[in-house]
Amino acid sequence: MLAAAVAASNPVEQFAFDVREGLSKSQKELPSKYFYDALGSALFETICLLPEYGLARADERLLCRNARDIVSRIPYPAVVAELGSGSGRKTRWILDQLCRRGNVSYYPIEISPKALASCAAELDDIGREYLDGLRSVAAARPPDSHLLVLFLGSTIGNFDAGADVRFLAEVRNILAPGDSLLLGTDLLKPVELLVQAYDDPLGVTAAFNLNLLARVNRELDGNFHLPAFEHVACFNVTTSSIEMHLRSKRRQRVHVRQSAVAVEFEEGETIWTETCHKFTRREIEQLARSSGFQVAAQWVDETWPFAESLFVAE
Repeated sequence: MLAAAVAASNPVEQFAFDVREGLSKSQKELPSKYFYDALGSALFETICLLPEYGLARADERLLCRNARDIVSRIPYPAVVAELGSGSGRKTRWILDQLCRRGNVSYYPIEISPKALASCAAELDDIGREYLDGLRSVAAARPPDSHLLVLFLGSTIGNFDAGADVRFLAEVRNILAPGDSLLLGTDLLKPVELLVQAYDDPLGVTAAFNLNLLARVNRELDGNFHLPAFEHVACFNVTTSSIEMHLRSKRRQRVHVRQSAVAVEFEEGETIWTETCHKFTRREIEQLARSSGFQVAAQWVDETWPFAESLFVAE
């Protein structure tokens, strides 16, 4: 079955507003959701192939090896909604197992037009954005169907502290008791492994990060001089998170015309672009309880510590 896609009403205006707000803060920042234009999405797909970035392969291994077990715990008939579907490649293992039991409705909910197009080609479907899309799917679900939400790849780790619980609580409010959420989470591991995963020697992640400034230049008439900024990845011990920044190499002034903003940078000043929290298994349990779920089952990859957890709405 097909889900209708709904485009954002004024995406350029929203982008311009978010850039103005982010660059006006004392710790300058840009939302990580803007990484994923056509070039950014292609770079991220490349990052997932890098030997240093074990997260993506661990996610795929778990789904491939455990799809039958996961699906055995899902009541039929099922409706599947995926938040941040990307290329849809990992999802096929779950859908294949579900389809062995009968027809399944699948709704990919994606924020990246490039990734959405790739998902449509892979799974013959189209989608819409996260919570608004999920509300639409839930409202249209057939009576007595089970809703399975997929939130894979440890995207939940990109939320600020507390925002992850609020987001999952909103997801829970959309669901009916007994509905399920399959949540991917990257687990805490040695710091040197984490830093290498976000600062690879080929410089692909650096290009991915710098492309955010290039996108501001292309779409909002900015004049960021990319060679004047450098990619930085560091581990924040207090929050158990990897942070990505873009650091100014010199004192400079940048204009973004469509955001109506001019920004001064000191040498060494950074733009915070992403936070990637790394979880413990105990934190996952707490996350479930705090947002109205219980953990019904969990599968862990030992090669690159990563967890897929099946949350059930209470």
